Amino acid sequence: MRIRAVQLGSPRKRGEGIRIGTVRWLPRGVKKKDYAAEDYFDVWLPALAPSRNLLAWAKERDIVENDEEWKRFAGRCERELLKDTDCRQNLILLAETAKKTPISIGCYCENESRCHRSILLKLIKRAGTKAFQF
Repeated sequence: MRIRAVQLGSPRKRGEGIRIGTVRWLPRGVKKKDYAAEDYFDVWLPALAPSRNLLAWAKERDIVENDEEWKRFAGRCERELLKDTDCRQNLILLAETAKKTPISIGCYCENESRCHRSILLKLIKRAGTKAFQF
């Protein structure tokens, strides 16, 4: 499986493939025609972003520095993604696509280990196995 997580807006790396923006909101001040040219994303897939409610909840807490708050966020995010049929199907689609061509999933967060893209990466890899259960 050829998949990686990236920070949107960062310079593209060789072999990155299609860059998918798994974010709730589009980049501010960037014209639609410039999303790919400015290294944001080729395709926007907000269905795999945390919900507005979960983002508001996270904004009230320190999920970057506080391990317990991060664990709570990660658990809520994973449950949210797995309970939704469209999200599960998108996870499977990305897993199957990554078996054939390189893809990158991205978010704006600086710290990948404290970003939902780390959760997505894990779920997509799991969705690519026969053991993936809904």
